[in-house]
Amino acid sequence: MSGGLALQSNPAPIVACTIARDVQIFDLLIDDIEAELGEAWGDLSFLEAQTFLNQPDAETLEFVAIAIDDEDEPEIELVCSIIRLAKSKDIKVMLIAEDVSPAALHKLLQSGTDDFVPYPLPERAFHDSLARIRSNTPAPAEIGDHVSEGAESIQPTTTDIKDHVLFAVQSMAGGTGATTLAVNLAWELANIDKKLSPSVCLLDLDLQFGSTSTYLDLPRREVIYEVLSDAQTMDVDAFKQALLSFNQRLSVFTAPSDILPLDIIGQEEVKALLRLARETFDVVVVDMPSTIVGWSETVMNEADVYFATLELDMRSAQNTMRFIKALQAEGLPTDKLHYVLNRAPRNLDLSGKGRVKRLAESLDIELKTQLPDGTKQVSQACDHGVPLADMARKNPLRKEILKLAKTLHEAIAVQAVAR
Repeated sequence: MSGGLALQSNPAPIVACTIARDVQIFDLLIDDIEAELGEAWGDLSFLEAQTFLNQPDAETLEFVAIAIDDEDEPEIELVCSIIRLAKSKDIKVMLIAEDVSPAALHKLLQSGTDDFVPYPLPERAFHDSLARIRSNTPAPAEIGDHVSEGAESIQPTTTDIKDHVLFAVQSMAGGTGATTLAVNLAWELANIDKKLSPSVCLLDLDLQFGSTSTYLDLPRREVIYEVLSDAQTMDVDAFKQALLSFNQRLSVFTAPSDILPLDIIGQEEVKALLRLARETFDVVVVDMPSTIVGWSETVMNEADVYFATLELDMRSAQNTMRFIKALQAEGLPTDKLHYVLNRAPRNLDLSGKGRVKRLAESLDIELKTQLPDGTKQVSQACDHGVPLADMARKNPLRKEILKLAKTLHEAIAVQAVAR
């Protein structure tokens, strides 16, 4: 043959667009969408999107990925109108959000978003979201997007979406701040939004030396023993009678007035107690004893996230290793564990950061949340029976617990909308 056919390729049609104030801010999104679609995508600003979606060229679009952060909140109504416009054209909408308030997120999801992914994008999150959009499968509920510096997603591992969320806190060694975290996390969640804060219950299940009553200056009541004994036959009204209120915002189930053996209750009693609490409140925070007992398994199975506090010392490392081995031997879900390093080194302490890394590697865990040393203000607040938010609002430990509470609250709002 003296000649051949000249093959000319036409550019692939645009099947997706990113819509953002500045898509370059979301570099992980650019990487993921290029990996999935190659060159078959474009990027638009919010104003450009309103014009483009009304043009014939938009008919080839399969979906749009709208990326926003906290600076876009003043333009939420504009973003909602873009979502509604895309849906009117039968275009799927993926929402990618970073540091957006629960109220704004709720409004965006209610506008018709098909799927939601937190930013920074977890590994394969964009791929999985795109698969859900194409198969019309709803997104799974997630607890948390990222917590503290270098943190990863906190996700419940249960297959069903529960009506109310439960967080448990357990120390890997004495003095690692488990009760301080439980009390202050519960208080921050109870006050996270002046108008839309969830109802929160703090359960102290350290039946021997529980300190939540001390940290909140509440009396220990004799009725606690009766509730623990009769939990299986008790109704919600009777359960409420056993609770104490702290500043009309937080309900507390204190430890008993006397030291009781930890096996005085079993798995069925604990399960019934947790059921009553979850039926009554939006959020339940459980302060666990440091000792592993028969009903620890019950709480772990019921919890959406199980926080384990430790410090940067040998006793915490050894106890954590033994704890993990015990869970694995019993076949319990270690993926629910969220490790919290208390009294973590400061950012400028490079040697301390190196020790943290070596600790995590030696235990094969991720220290997802690192809490700074709150110094004497923490013990003073505990002795006075008030949360850190009331006595030392600017304390660095209080600030980190507040960040954790905000992340969890945002996740609860997303889960509620998904449900």
